[in-house]
Amino acid sequence: MSDNQAIIGTGCVETKSRVRAGELAWGGEYLMVEPEHFRVDYAINPYMDPRDQPDPAATRDQWSAIAEAIGAAGGRVEVLGQRPDAPDMVYAMNLGLPFMGGPTGRLAVLSHMRFPERRMETESAHAWFADRGYTLHRFGSDGVGAHFEAGDAFAWRGELVVGYGPRTERLALKHLAHELDITVRGVRITHPGMYHLDLAFCPLDETRAMVCPDAFDAASARTLLGLVPDPLVLTEAEAMTFCANSVVVGRTVIMPACPDRVRGQLEDWGFEVVIVGVSEFLKGGGAIRCLTNPLDVTLGRDLRTR
Repeated sequence: MSDNQAIIGTGCVETKSRVRAGELAWGGEYLMVEPEHFRVDYAINPYMDPRDQPDPAATRDQWSAIAEAIGAAGGRVEVLGQRPDAPDMVYAMNLGLPFMGGPTGRLAVLSHMRFPERRMETESAHAWFADRGYTLHRFGSDGVGAHFEAGDAFAWRGELVVGYGPRTERLALKHLAHELDITVRGVRITHPGMYHLDLAFCPLDETRAMVCPDAFDAASARTLLGLVPDPLVLTEAEAMTFCANSVVVGRTVIMPACPDRVRGQLEDWGFEVVIVGVSEFLKGGGAIRCLTNPLDVTLGRDLRTR
């Protein structure tokens, strides 16, 4: 195995039944953070410019449209208020990595943000998950310990796929494998515009996912494509529309944008594409997946090794 790849842990897991065979076993329940204090105060990714501030009314309308689209597709949204001192907290995907199941019933791995501008968010995430009975894990705090941001991690076919490089450190993969007792497959992100895995990888069902190879080094791109039996391979230009930063509820894909070729393939596979504009949130470098954190991934049942 090269230095740019990581396959860690071999925990035993099995699957959760679904109403429709073949769909993702998660993606029906999400945590979102109300955009009460969303603004661009600093630049920690290529999209942020404090001179270009989001419009509060449009921000609220776009956020509400995402929640409504999830509900219309049969999903459910839980809401957490935003801290006044945390303008990026609206990107709820990065608060932590929650799971249902396992020996304690619920657990969540809290993020340890690379940039200090976002670290106060973890305090609120800690309180929210603790109040709901989650067992909490964290690998570091205040810049000490391995950095881990949950937007870099996806449950996929009985394992976790975790991106590392810009935000998450490779050492965090070992911690995840140890704490969760499952296989963790690491892919090294090298594209500055796709700094989290959720900008370049989107699971669609049990065998399909959107993948942008240009986000990774060559070895990691091969690794990720090898994990997906039927990938929808995105070009760099397609991925930069943020089309992979989408959520899937059953057979509905809620997307911020969808290039024609991508739409055609999704519809050929039987998915319904729902577009929700997120122009205001793009000013902070995130779209629909960044704004939603799945709460119904079930560790020990729906993660099955095939």
